[in-house]
Amino acid sequence: MARLIVKSPYIKCGGGQSAGGYLKYIATRERVEIIPDDRPPTNKQEQLIAKLVKDFPDAKELMEYEDYLSHPTKATASALITLALESNWDRVQGMEGYAKYIALRPRAERLGEHGLFGDDDAVDLAAVTDELDHYTGNVWTHIISLHREDAERLGYDHADAWRTLLRTHRNDIAVAMKIPPEDFRWYAAFHDEGNHPHVHMMAWSAKPNQAYLSKDGIRQIKSTLTNQIFRQELLHVYEQKSKSRDELVAEARKAMLELAKAMREMTCIHPEAEQMIWNLSRQLGQVGGKKTYGYLPKPMKKLVDEIVDQMARLSTMDACYQTWWELQCQLEDYYSEGKKRLRPPLSQQKEFRQIKNAVIREAEHIRMNKFSFEDAEMQDDGEQISTYDMSYECQDLQGVANDKSFPLEERDEAAEQLEQLAEDGDAYAQYVIGTAYRDGGLLIPDTAKAQKLLERAAEQDLDVAQYALGKLYLSDDADVHDSAKGIYWLKRLADNGNDFAAYRLGKEYLSGKNTIKDAETAVSYLRQAANNGNAYAQYLLGKLTLMGVGIPKDMDAAYEWFAAARDNGHAYAEFFMKRMERGEQEPSSVLLSATRLLYHMGNIFRDNAPAPAANGVQIDRKRLAQLRQKRVALGHKPDDHELEQQQGFSMKFHM
Repeated sequence: MARLIVKSPYIKCGGGQSAGGYLKYIATRERVEIIPDDRPPTNKQEQLIAKLVKDFPDAKELMEYEDYLSHPTKATASALITLALESNWDRVQGMEGYAKYIALRPRAERLGEHGLFGDDDAVDLAAVTDELDHYTGNVWTHIISLHREDAERLGYDHADAWRTLLRTHRNDIAVAMKIPPEDFRWYAAFHDEGNHPHVHMMAWSAKPNQAYLSKDGIRQIKSTLTNQIFRQELLHVYEQKSKSRDELVAEARKAMLELAKAMREMTCIHPEAEQMIWNLSRQLGQVGGKKTYGYLPKPMKKLVDEIVDQMARLSTMDACYQTWWELQCQLEDYYSEGKKRLRPPLSQQKEFRQIKNAVIREAEHIRMNKFSFEDAEMQDDGEQISTYDMSYECQDLQGVANDKSFPLEERDEAAEQLEQLAEDGDAYAQYVIGTAYRDGGLLIPDTAKAQKLLERAAEQDLDVAQYALGKLYLSDDADVHDSAKGIYWLKRLADNGNDFAAYRLGKEYLSGKNTIKDAETAVSYLRQAANNGNAYAQYLLGKLTLMGVGIPKDMDAAYEWFAAARDNGHAYAEFFMKRMERGEQEPSSVLLSATRLLYHMGNIFRDNAPAPAANGVQIDRKRLAQLRQKRVALGHKPDDHELEQQQGFSMKFHM
């Protein structure tokens, strides 16, 4: 398996210690001629290696050490001794045996006068050496090494390639070392030697004591360089395996996403977890400050961990975690081959720390008696548009713009003509183009343009435009957010009998996020939507009636609303009905807490699934999360899943 090795010791300058000598050494030392020597190592080499690994245990992490153990020769011994000494330069200078070895090494084939390179094409060795001789901060001496076969295959067997690589990512390395890029100082030299060509890179801050390099920082540097050096192989990580392995990985990922989907959709009856969440909610009222995992006292952290691990015992959850773990191990083999990995408890898996805060948020909502609307997967028919009154020209153009089978040039042209129709006053074209600017895809997202177009269509009494405009104004997008206008357009639409707008208004008055909290007004709008057959309004009225919020508590009426919601396809309504039939007395706010938590966990697993190769390119989970966040910022709340395929035509552009 191809690997990149990164070692990052440092020299503590000042007090008679300087890094100038090391800089001069790496800049002027000779590239050792590669002469195969399969003779056994000398006694002196064996003695020196024994002393090295005793004095510097981290020498065992070097690839050269692996080579020496598997094939002990004079050549492998020499390569190990060299890099081990160079990795501990600041410590060996004062140790006679080591210092003598370094001093006696030959020196002198260079790139020009020396082998040093940095940000500038020309490096003044004397000036840089003098700078380091008078520097008083820490200087890191990164050693970045490859197997020879990897270096030759990937084109990293010469100084120019390494110079380009380090120049490209010098800011990334600076950030990992907590150094502002403008203060970052670095020089490097390439040593084409033995089985492991490598680069010595010295890095420091122009401001002494500014830099700091943690283990996470070292991992960050290694990850950045690995992704670049092995980019093609990483992009085709699945293609590098056998066909059967490819198929296995693809099926495993598919299974994982299906499991995550099942987690989001299933009703979870988990009394143990519900009781623990209820206990956590009561304890949260006893602590001040931030209600996040890092700020909680240890006993409460332990309870959160227990809730996570309790949920992880669910068969669907366990299968999803195991599938993710196997996929993750395959990808991590590129970075650290051969490590035996034991799957940690989910609560101790760093990749899923978000789950802990999801647990806390759920418990806090229970404590604060906040409503969880449980409609995150709702099909929002509020933007379902009839093509009956749409002009044939608008229909045809919209059909071409949405049809991916057409060449991009034709789709772009159709979008331009739709924009012209919109400019001429066609309300349907204004809506179609407005939502295209809102959602992105064929058009570059621009919520300001979306707002103007939707407003023009809304003023012409196009109901879908009024609904879309109301949502856009109530979104978290700072460019267009306007609570008063959002409530205005939804009210205007609800007053004309639109149950989707009425349901959203009911939620707004319950939450109080964008208007004054008013349970009585919320119930009024929810009744309007429920009487028109809106399952989500019926379900929410059932919960309100069960809890006596904004409406008298009435078990029979709550049961009837749940029954109506169930008959209209609501996923959770029957859950409440069965719990009520059994006469269970848990606080209503706790019911479905495990289900909601499982839903959040399913989303987190979906977002952390390794992405498959698509046309030779992989999008990692962080990028996917960024894209989803961007969509939210463009006017879509996490619970806003509109129909992509609507009657007659799709009304959105999607690439």
